[in-house]
Amino acid sequence: MKKKKILTFGQAINEALDQAMSRDKSVFVFGQGVDKTGHVFHSTEGLLKKYKKKRIFDTPNSEQAETMLALGASLNGKLRPVLIHHRVDFMAYTFDQLVNWISLWSFKSSKKSYAPLVIRAIIGRGWGQGPQHAKTLHTMFSYLPGLRVVMPSSPSEAKGMMLSSIASNDPVIFLEYRALYNTKELVPTERFYIDLDQPRLRLKGNSLTLVAAGTSVLTSLKAAEILYKEKKIKIDLFDLRSISKMNLKKIIESVKKTKRLVLVEDGWKNFGYSSEIITQIVENKIKLAEAPQRICWPNSHVPMSAPLEKDFYFDEHDIVKACKKVLKEKLIHSN
Repeated sequence: MKKKKILTFGQAINEALDQAMSRDKSVFVFGQGVDKTGHVFHSTEGLLKKYKKKRIFDTPNSEQAETMLALGASLNGKLRPVLIHHRVDFMAYTFDQLVNWISLWSFKSSKKSYAPLVIRAIIGRGWGQGPQHAKTLHTMFSYLPGLRVVMPSSPSEAKGMMLSSIASNDPVIFLEYRALYNTKELVPTERFYIDLDQPRLRLKGNSLTLVAAGTSVLTSLKAAEILYKEKKIKIDLFDLRSISKMNLKKIIESVKKTKRLVLVEDGWKNFGYSSEIITQIVENKIKLAEAPQRICWPNSHVPMSAPLEKDFYFDEHDIVKACKKVLKEKLIHSN
């Protein structure tokens, strides 16, 4: 039996970084404040003492320079940098590096050269962040060919996906939802890897198919619990993991079985992964019993005031409502 211990989301990433750096001397970590108090939600804590300042170091506040340094260091796998951007919002400054250099580097060289870098970016809701500090921007990154974009949903997922991201020869955008850092879970103590392209079936059932990523997976788990307690409804719940190379084979098979689909996405409704999945369901000519439902943010910037912020974000009750809408025929017959 594999040994496990309870870790927070941040501690799980810390353990992944430690194990990767211990195994491979080409791995190094850098970014703003990575070696100082707080240590990025404890995710880099203790690494400076163990690996010294050549392998973990603070950088000036210049997202463009940091990102280009990561590319230059990574070329042909000589080094495997892990760069940390504290707020995904300011990765907008790095779009030249991402769009014109990092995402297409391997393509332009006919795969003779590669850039195995990881960019950790903190995203989403937390403590009244307001419109400049609470975005996810996952759709912007996943639109670019050549980038892997992943979004872990729990501590064990974060550890396995971080180790896989560092081992990948593709550049990886590793999106960490701020609200997940204090979540706890039993995590294997040894090094392990997760296939970044394979979604995880979190729950199994026949009533409907529900798809989510990141923190919306946890919200969906709460919704599934309510549905089972109230109506004994069991669902297929998929954790996407990757939102750039979505392998939808198992999800499509599930939708063929349930004929009902609900998608949950922490981001704006327009042009997100929810829209892409619905499109692929239609392209595969799958007939649904009810129109699919999307639970997303409204197409507006995040408000600053607490009451407005509360109304802006969805919760498990919104997901339950959407599920009941696609299940209405079943619920009528069951009553």
